[in-house]
Amino acid sequence: MTKTNAMRQLEEANIPFTTESYPVDEEDLSGVHTAEILGIDDPGCMFKTLVTKGSRGGYYVFCIPVAEELDLKKCAAAAGEKSVEMIHVKDMLSVTGYIRGGCSPVGMKKKYPTFVDETSILYDKIYVSAGQRGLQMCLSPEDLCSFVGAAVADLIRG
Repeated sequence: MTKTNAMRQLEEANIPFTTESYPVDEEDLSGVHTAEILGIDDPGCMFKTLVTKGSRGGYYVFCIPVAEELDLKKCAAAAGEKSVEMIHVKDMLSVTGYIRGGCSPVGMKKKYPTFVDETSILYDKIYVSAGQRGLQMCLSPEDLCSFVGAAVADLIRG
């Protein structure tokens, strides 16, 4: 297995994590599908990483459960912005260093303000992308938030 930048950074910081690899289905890159492939009964513990741009031009990273939708108003409030909007998929690589389906909150090109949905605290361990399609990392939400400097907030619709 290739070590990703995200994995190397966690190892250097002595943060415990495990990895799970899975076959990539180019027809369905959804996190819910990934959870099914990995046999994870509760997709609530698997988090997707979404990147937005704020009304003042800054970028923000949000991690939410894979089956949920981002509430842009809640995200803007958490980030202290009037509004935020999703960045275009074509801009993902240049902004984060990652591609769609392999975007990790760990190891981005730059350190962006990061927020993790409050449901993460319901789990001892959560899954996030390890920085490439077909590879997930499992770690404690506290370790993830501490390492990336993330705030915990209510970020999802509903």
